[in-house]
Amino acid sequence: MAYETEDHETQYCFPAINSSCIKGKRSRHEYNIMYVFFSLLSAWTVFLNLLVIISISHFKKLHTPTNLLILSLAVADLFVGLIVMPVEATKLIETCWYFGDTYCGLFMAITGLLLSASLSNLVLIAVDRYMAVCHPLLYPQKITTTKTVMSICVFWSCCTTYNFAIVICNGYFDPSHRTDVCYGECIAMISSSWRFTDLAFSFLFPSIVIITVYLRIFYVVQYQVKVINSLMKSGKCVIECSVRRKSESKAALTLGIIVTVYLFCWIPYYILTLTEITVNTFTTVTFLTWTLYINSGLNPLIYALFYRWFKISVKYILTLKILEPASSVMDIFTDYS
Repeated sequence: MAYETEDHETQYCFPAINSSCIKGKRSRHEYNIMYVFFSLLSAWTVFLNLLVIISISHFKKLHTPTNLLILSLAVADLFVGLIVMPVEATKLIETCWYFGDTYCGLFMAITGLLLSASLSNLVLIAVDRYMAVCHPLLYPQKITTTKTVMSICVFWSCCTTYNFAIVICNGYFDPSHRTDVCYGECIAMISSSWRFTDLAFSFLFPSIVIITVYLRIFYVVQYQVKVINSLMKSGKCVIECSVRRKSESKAALTLGIIVTVYLFCWIPYYILTLTEITVNTFTTVTFLTWTLYINSGLNPLIYALFYRWFKISVKYILTLKILEPASSVMDIFTDYS
């Protein structure tokens, strides 16, 4: 679609280059609104994930295997808000890519790396919760801090290798292989073989693992609630069982939210990869892509704000009490001052 100025002269991203892409035209009002919106979205994502990172890194009581996975997830989501969102927003608003082919390939690799790392951490968190809920006696022996750190490093390394392999094999660093793209455009150009490979490794396998594991956890939680209810009816426990029932019900609700948000953010995008690009409108592609990015801002709410320790640690961070001596060894699970 050619966008034209008021005097009907077509604008180009690089007027001095014959193969330049056509530059889109936006009103000043639309231009400002989009910049403000995406700036706030990026700042929101960075701020929330930074709170998670500071909390877990500073307080030693939070140095547990589960929280290390949440920390790794927050790091990936932080860089989505810090790097991917601003660059992608600039490309969307300006309708041109001004950084050259090399940085286009690098940006695609980094974007894929961060999204893959975020999804990989969701898989690790699912496995961790499965062991904690379904095999609580084996959990301390099977899931240790050392094993968790090693798993995180292995997954990040695999995601880095995999995404750079996709970019290199699809000729992002070799402009001569991208003859159907005008100069000033940076879009995902993946061959059919790589598209289905990515679909399997980046979506189908993680989806099967996460959904299967969370369904199993949900079943176990519901079973425990039924057992607690039967004990309460028989009069064997009242207060303790009531508290535990509320805790288990909240856990089941949390898991339902986790699965729902995950499906909402990832499934529509990968359905898009099964169809030809020409079938999808620019608006559809943009909306589904940004849905993935927005997921990075939702993860802290789901995985951190449900934890009481996070609310307490945020209070200490915002009031600068973490600067006090020995604040790192503070027991934030019982300190409500």
